[in-house]
Amino acid sequence: MQYETVIGLEVHVQLDTRSKMFCGCPADYQAAEPNTRTCPVCLGLPGALPVINRRAVEYTMMTGLALHCSIPKFTKFDRKNYPYPDLMKGYQISQYDLPLALDGYLEIDGDANLGHSQRRIGVERVHLEEDVAKMQHFPDGDGGDGYSLVDVNRSGVPLMEVVSKPDLRSPEEARQYLVSLHSLVQYLGVSTANMQDGNFRCDANVSIRPMGSDTFGTRTEVKNMNSFHSVFQALEYEVERQRRVIEDGGQVVQETRGWVQEREVTVSQRSKEYAHDYRYFPEPDLPPLNIGRQWVSELQAALPELAPARKARFQTDYILSEYDADQLTGSRATADYFETTLSLRSSASGPDAAKEVANWMLGDLSRLLNRDHRDIADSPISPAGLAELLGLIADGTLSTSLAKTVLEEMYATGRDASAVVDEKGLAQISDTGAIEAAVAEAIAANPKAVADYLAGKETAARFLMGQVMRITKGQAQPELALRMVQEGLAAQQS
Repeated sequence: MQYETVIGLEVHVQLDTRSKMFCGCPADYQAAEPNTRTCPVCLGLPGALPVINRRAVEYTMMTGLALHCSIPKFTKFDRKNYPYPDLMKGYQISQYDLPLALDGYLEIDGDANLGHSQRRIGVERVHLEEDVAKMQHFPDGDGGDGYSLVDVNRSGVPLMEVVSKPDLRSPEEARQYLVSLHSLVQYLGVSTANMQDGNFRCDANVSIRPMGSDTFGTRTEVKNMNSFHSVFQALEYEVERQRRVIEDGGQVVQETRGWVQEREVTVSQRSKEYAHDYRYFPEPDLPPLNIGRQWVSELQAALPELAPARKARFQTDYILSEYDADQLTGSRATADYFETTLSLRSSASGPDAAKEVANWMLGDLSRLLNRDHRDIADSPISPAGLAELLGLIADGTLSTSLAKTVLEEMYATGRDASAVVDEKGLAQISDTGAIEAAVAEAIAANPKAVADYLAGKETAARFLMGQVMRITKGQAQPELALRMVQEGLAAQQS
């Protein structure tokens, strides 16, 4: 029997605010010593009262608007009760039946293997809550239970949850959805969305059903996925696991399962809770929020140009290919770097200049950044530095091959292109006397190539030009070197 995969995603995004969700503690907990970003509110001490972080509310509404959601006129916070040790109060302040944003969508690239191109994935809700403390588990080396430590610094950090509808039909579509949502929150500037730091986390609900059926199968929730690739792997494994269970005559159990990256399997963690297990009720310490339409309009007007619109503009304004435009607009930092670099190339304009900047960014610079697992925002080469390097190519100071050498040195040292050229003596040689001597040496050392050229094999001239470049350590001006090689060979014919 053929089965259809049904996936819905719950994505938790830590918001990039200065203070926590309900208190004045700094929200930048990552580098702080454990339990130093705390106060009576986020420690859950008796009598401490929460106060709503306005910026976190605005960031959540901005995300909802960018996802084409409706923003209700009235919303509230609720208590979500559960007895885990990472909750200081024994409950989490969240939103249940009246979230900040409802019923939107996100357009993604579909799974070509399913015959899908563009797909519109429904967004059920975007709501706001507080993050929990961080648990660290230390096993006992003697086989005992070990022990756990709690760091409360993360507790109370604003956490936005984006819940999709069960519209995704494959692990690949789930990956595409996450990539698109990750790009969107970065463009909005509401989160750094660093998955390695836990700023962007995903839980997946997955089930399978007979192809053509309208009835949902029993779903499992998969947690502990910390990269786009691990989400893809975990969902592929879980879909296959559920298929095997059903075909072996068993039943899929509704449960929470964890992804174990080292073994590439999902494992059962606990039975899946239902909403009534959390005993939601309105948070008595926080007033309801009335959301004025003028406030919503102001946030709508302040939304930046998002990736899809920027990609289309790059194709139209800069005559870039769809592939180049897609790569350059994948993150806001990359798109900003491109446009800043291009604006600094004051002596160059038009599609050729745009393509040149794109080629260097997506080629040699990306290679260096990927090698060191660095984001372009952390590049040692600034847009001004890359623009200067391209200017040295344009004015004949550097050949393309020499520029690659200079780029490597700029990346390693952070110095300007002109300083590297001066220190290393890498300027292109355009002195005809120096090149003429190198041409004579190359012709004298390669009689077979000379004979091949005289016999009509014109590519031999290119070989000899390569020898000239080797003799001059790549510094001869290539066009001039080729012309002088051809002149030297012509003299051999006469």
